[in-house]
Amino acid sequence: MRKVVFFILFVNIFLFASYEEGKKVFENKCSSCHQQFIEIKKIKENFFEKDNKLLNLKAPTANMLAYAIMDSPKKIGDPNDSEMREIEIEEYLKSFLIKPDKFNSICDEHILKYYDEKPSMKGELSDDEYVNLAIFFMQYSKHNKSKKAIKVNSDFDEDEIVLKAQQNNKLILVYATSKTCYYCKKMDREVFSEAKVQKSLNSNYILLEVDVDNKALPFNLTKYYKRVTPSFFVLNSNAVLLKTYVGSWSKKDFLDILKENVK
Repeated sequence: MRKVVFFILFVNIFLFASYEEGKKVFENKCSSCHQQFIEIKKIKENFFEKDNKLLNLKAPTANMLAYAIMDSPKKIGDPNDSEMREIEIEEYLKSFLIKPDKFNSICDEHILKYYDEKPSMKGELSDDEYVNLAIFFMQYSKHNKSKKAIKVNSDFDEDEIVLKAQQNNKLILVYATSKTCYYCKKMDREVFSEAKVQKSLNSNYILLEVDVDNKALPFNLTKYYKRVTPSFFVLNSNAVLLKTYVGSWSKKDFLDILKENVK
């Protein structure tokens, strides 16, 4: 009888719930504290080598949360029972967000010390939003496989980049950023995480992300830099500057920028 009840609940939930709706919940209710996606390699460097001074994260990213919920040693539920697991994840999110407690956290205990105290979200999410948020985390990996494909080179040799661009018939995009830049983080979260942006970058560009607080811009671009982050410099495969774009951009406008430079 218990299984029948859970099956009925599960069917009803999935009739009205979806990953995209859960993504909207995350963006609208969670993204003020939690960034959308950062490469795991960079996250490890940040916490285990840079003492959180590289990213200055105050809360786990969406992909960190999805990993903790679905794949970590503290993962929630039985991977072989998706129906029951969805209910357990939903209940965990509800209990933790209403009454946050670090002792009840499923995140890596070694990095909890870096995070701000989580405020209660009591009354801020509806039951449907908790359901959608649970599905968002359950399906996160499936929907975000392509995020690992963006080639961001923080340590680079200019001659190697030019050779790679020529061999692959690609443009070079230099992204001037800073760990203290709010609009850079906003673009990372809302623009660079989008699949269409990633596809355009992967197909047509070699992307160089440069923290201008710690490293000089390559290809003699400093003379064109207006000391505004973010700034984007598009170069051809011979490292000749074609265009400069200063400031933050929406997904649509940034896609237009990427497209207008591709012949």
